[in-house]
Amino acid sequence: MNKIKLFSAAALALTLAACDMAPKYVRPALPVPEDSPQGPSYAGAEGQAILPADTAWKDFFVDPRLGRVIEVSLANNRDLRVALANVEQARAQYKVQRADIFPTLGASGSATYQDSPFSQAGSGRTDTYSASVGVSSWEIDLFGRVRNLTKAAQEQYFASVENRNAAQTALIAEVANAWLSMAADQERLKIARDLEKAFGQTLDLTKARFAKGIASELEVRQAQTSYDQARSDIAQATTLVAQDQNALNLLAGATVPADDLPMAMPESDVTLANLPADLPSTALLRRPDIMAAEHQLLAANANIGAARAAFFPKISLTAAFGTLSLGLSNLFKSGSENWSVAPSAALPIFDFGRNQGNLRYARATYDALVATYEKSVQTGFREVADALARRGTMTAQLEAQTSLRDSARVGYRLSEARFRAGIDAFLTTLDAQRTLYNAEQSLLATRLTRATNMVELYRAMGGGLK
Repeated sequence: MNKIKLFSAAALALTLAACDMAPKYVRPALPVPEDSPQGPSYAGAEGQAILPADTAWKDFFVDPRLGRVIEVSLANNRDLRVALANVEQARAQYKVQRADIFPTLGASGSATYQDSPFSQAGSGRTDTYSASVGVSSWEIDLFGRVRNLTKAAQEQYFASVENRNAAQTALIAEVANAWLSMAADQERLKIARDLEKAFGQTLDLTKARFAKGIASELEVRQAQTSYDQARSDIAQATTLVAQDQNALNLLAGATVPADDLPMAMPESDVTLANLPADLPSTALLRRPDIMAAEHQLLAANANIGAARAAFFPKISLTAAFGTLSLGLSNLFKSGSENWSVAPSAALPIFDFGRNQGNLRYARATYDALVATYEKSVQTGFREVADALARRGTMTAQLEAQTSLRDSARVGYRLSEARFRAGIDAFLTTLDAQRTLYNAEQSLLATRLTRATNMVELYRAMGGGLK
């Protein structure tokens, strides 16, 4: 019967613990336009566009070599491992905090042996045995202080999960961009080598003409400058390729196999091309960094509730049930039971502004995190808008750069032929060489920008988690 009374009192306390002092959470209004920006820089997508947040990265990156490098990086990247360890830390802290909601049960046993000459018993020896199960200083959460602290810890855990997800999306984008940069540098090296060969032939021809008195030393020096520039660019591109490989190895957390490294810019797209041209701003809420910011905001809201609850009485309960006997054999026999219940209450009267200061701090933290959340939304909107603006004009720019390169290539061939025939001066050929070289470099840079823009648009729209 005593057990029933004890557990009934505990159940009643749990029932009373229903008061929540935290403010009702309302998600802040998005401080950005409802739709993506419109204008001449934002071209529409043709056909059925995919949704990046619903598209697995293995489906988005269609080049098998790049896919294998990304898979290795997800398994071995050390920054991602740190983010995962942070998730485990937050989860452990949440479990520790959640345990305060429930009473901690403990069992104890003791034996006392005493021999006194003043004992009233026949012998001076007295043996006392006891065993008990009890609850020590369990806070009955009438005003939600413990529950709000638990909720705050839970939201911090959720935020750490989203931070880990954000780290994954960023890693995938970094690996893809590093792989594409290496591909572009390999292509740059190839261009420099091809032009070095062509410029070297022109230099040899100019020297031969100079030896026959047909060309001047000035023309030889001018031909030498183009040839030396190509040689210098070969050395620079060789260094960049090595550095790109080092960067890939660091991101992957392991040495990337040679078969998975690019040897030139791929002719076809390494990603799916049909990304949406516009999305409602609410789609940004699926970005992990914005979700993490909102979980931080929810945690701050719960901390306000805990700070408010500190103004009210703190009620604790200590209880024990056990047995006590003078003989070990009689310890669990009828009549040896004993129990105790010791509730206590503490109410702050004069704390010299401590609780008020904690509440103001909690509210100020919430206000700061509201601004952080809104800034995250604005940053996400700007990233998507910038990527869309870049994509909207990329096709026209790529077509123009391709036409420029083709024209420069034909112009160089014609000018070289006219120079060999003695029709034009070498200065015309020199200008044609430089124009072709710049056109090749500009076209390569445009192709790289187009490829990395697709990666950035995919990341900015919340892709890369699946």
